[in-house]
Amino acid sequence: MMADRFPWLTAIVLLPLVASLLIPVLPDKDGKRVRWYALGIGIADFALMCYAFWKHYDASSASFQLVETYAWVPQLGLNWAVSVDGLSVPLVLLAGFVTTLSMFSAWQVDHRPRLFYFLMLVLYSAQVGVFVAKDLLLFFIMWEVELIPVYLLVCIWGGQRRRYAATKFLLYTAAASIFILVAALAMGLYGGGNMTFDITALGMKEYPLGLQLLLYAGLLIAFGVKLAVFPMHTWLPDAHGEASSPVSMILAGVLLKMGGYGLIRLNLELLPDAHIYFAPVLAILGVVNIIYGALNSFAQTNMKRRLAYSSISHMGFVLLGIASFTDLGINGAMLQMISHGLIASVLFFLAGVTYDRTHTMVMKDMGGIGQAMPKVFALFTIGAMASLALPGMSGFAGELAVFLGVTTSDVYSSTFCTVTVFLAAVGVILTPIYLLSMLRQVFYGKGAALVCDINNVGLENQEDEGTVCFGTDCLVPTEAVYDDARPREVFIAACFLVVIIGIGFYPKMAMQMYDVKTVAVNANLRQSYAIVSQTNPRIYANGILIPKISQTNDEIFVAQVKQ
Repeated sequence: MMADRFPWLTAIVLLPLVASLLIPVLPDKDGKRVRWYALGIGIADFALMCYAFWKHYDASSASFQLVETYAWVPQLGLNWAVSVDGLSVPLVLLAGFVTTLSMFSAWQVDHRPRLFYFLMLVLYSAQVGVFVAKDLLLFFIMWEVELIPVYLLVCIWGGQRRRYAATKFLLYTAAASIFILVAALAMGLYGGGNMTFDITALGMKEYPLGLQLLLYAGLLIAFGVKLAVFPMHTWLPDAHGEASSPVSMILAGVLLKMGGYGLIRLNLELLPDAHIYFAPVLAILGVVNIIYGALNSFAQTNMKRRLAYSSISHMGFVLLGIASFTDLGINGAMLQMISHGLIASVLFFLAGVTYDRTHTMVMKDMGGIGQAMPKVFALFTIGAMASLALPGMSGFAGELAVFLGVTTSDVYSSTFCTVTVFLAAVGVILTPIYLLSMLRQVFYGKGAALVCDINNVGLENQEDEGTVCFGTDCLVPTEAVYDDARPREVFIAACFLVVIIGIGFYPKMAMQMYDVKTVAVNANLRQSYAIVSQTNPRIYANGILIPKISQTNDEIFVAQVKQ
């Protein structure tokens, strides 16, 4: 059938890129036609994703599907090889969903709109390309291409310190991505024979443990920077603090998830033996991220920087799930990435909506705007409730799965599991405190000293109960030029919140896309764990916080492997 031969993934990746090349010649004077064009391309590509996966993706299979391979530079062993499985499908859909809505949220961009939407479409292609790349060298190329649009989007349309934030982002992520290239070359050249970068072929090679450990460490640095793992996280608050709202939506909603995806795709799948040794490190880094991010959020007076540190905290749960050695834990890590991508996107979008009215991100200068903007307040509150893991929201489902996965892990000692879960729970307790504090300051606080800017002399310098303070301007709500959320803004926020609540009440909506794949990944890890523990039954030193391998479970798994 023609549908079976159609290159669905190639079309999905290249459609936004090819469409972006037409923007310079598109007849347009005020930027309106360009934004409609870009939004139309985004919607068309997302619809193409949904159709292709609905018709041709089988969630019951853990193998790569919709595989497309074309020789690109055969002398270098580089192929255009794309495919999807349970790890990539939900993240491809997340990238399409978030990026399309971020372009819709950029409706008021009037400074160089052609360049803005050109970069957004190029970024769209690069993000999807990272998640569908089956060739490791192609994965690296897409990873690098994604950096350029983000750098320019922050540098041109950012805040006062935009050049510093953009340069810091580029230096951190570009320098760290060198490790991906080195690892790709090492794995592709290892073993002699034909050079290949195909991920399936690389997974079939037997790498010595010493090489695996080196490769794992390098990739952990590369993906840890993107995932904002402590202490490689400092670019994130600066980038979020200076980026415009649509760019922050993509940074938090999609780009952070590339780090988690890379850890599962390459570190867990290709280097399972090394993961046995590094898993406790990931668990400890996850706990540090959770508590460090939460505590730093308290110190932030800038709303977007507070949300940025909140993202750092939530990414700690992804690390915990990846390190759990349980089906439920790795499932929870994937669900946490999807959930946080949606929640962070809507919160940064609403932060941008608030900034459009108040022209400030300093929370103490916004106090009282809840009276004039009840819709924004309601939407912001729902988003914050999802972020603090209120039951019935996707954040609760993701974090609960991670907690249960770590708690039920038989790889770690009971002491290690108890301490890890307890410390992570401290971060969970801190989250509602700093989020509710943010809501109070922004929507109910007293605000700055009242300096009224009202034509009615009779109201001048009066602290009337109906008066609302925006920064240093005091306005009666009925006369305020800072109106409530418009229908377009309500629609964008509702698109996110409906999915967040839907996944919260029915997590299987998301988990059924990747459950079979994550179970297969963990089964491979458990086999490596059983074999390694037989040759080195005490690979970790005994201690209060250090896990030790259960000999009984090892024997069971070894028997299963031999069968």
